Amino acid sequence: MQPLPPNKRNEAETTVFAVLAAVSAAHLLNDTIQSLIPAIYPILKSSFQLTFTQVGLIALILQLTASLLQPAVGIYADRRPTPYLLVVGMGFSLVGLLLLAFAENLATLLVAAGLVGVGSSVFHPESSRVARMASGGQHGLAQSLFQVGGNVGSSLGPLLAAFIVVPRGQSSIAWCSVLALLAIVLLFRIGRWYEARRPVTTVRSCGGLSAGRPGGVSRRRVAISIAILGALIFAKYFYLASLNSYYTFYLIAKFHLSVQRAQI
Repeated sequence: MQPLPPNKRNEAETTVFAVLAAVSAAHLLNDTIQSLIPAIYPILKSSFQLTFTQVGLIALILQLTASLLQPAVGIYADRRPTPYLLVVGMGFSLVGLLLLAFAENLATLLVAAGLVGVGSSVFHPESSRVARMASGGQHGLAQSLFQVGGNVGSSLGPLLAAFIVVPRGQSSIAWCSVLALLAIVLLFRIGRWYEARRPVTTVRSCGGLSAGRPGGVSRRRVAISIAILGALIFAKYFYLASLNSYYTFYLIAKFHLSVQRAQI
């Protein structure tokens, strides 16, 4: 791998907290949008007279598009870093929210959920890359700050549902598209920073080995490690998705809460 020039090396070793804060804020907005959809399942079930199976189908489409597409996006971006791909991904989420606000049947709801999921799939690999680029070598700190934004966003979705969507109805989801617009502006600025530093961070090959893979670690060891990590993440999100999708229904049925109180 060709060594970096001194000025580029110093820049690469500096933790850029402004960019980390920006990408964490974008993560907050993205995950707020994504968590809004499970939060409005009770509203959709009532408005469209859906069965729990149909609600589960919406959840399945959202989770599949939000997760299974991520490796494909990651592979593409590894080979061809695309600074403004984040903006494109958030554009999918914006269209999905608007479609969700004015959907009139189950098929449209599924398409809307799928679009939001695609937006999330594009966002997570690329924004994680940006966090690593801005880490200055403090990868644990950068990932933690990035993750905090997502966790806070996941907690805000149900509150948006409780205070905006429940009182004002399905069409009020369109107001939540303001979050996507804010994220697009933020991600465009992040993309400009990313583009200026893209030549420094592009992965190069060195003797047939990826420069990003630790030396001396076999491909088999890497594959086993990733498989174990994947299994752990699968187990985690299996029960999290179940709670996110159906816990509100449980509260309503068991404790006779209103939808708004159940979301809170």
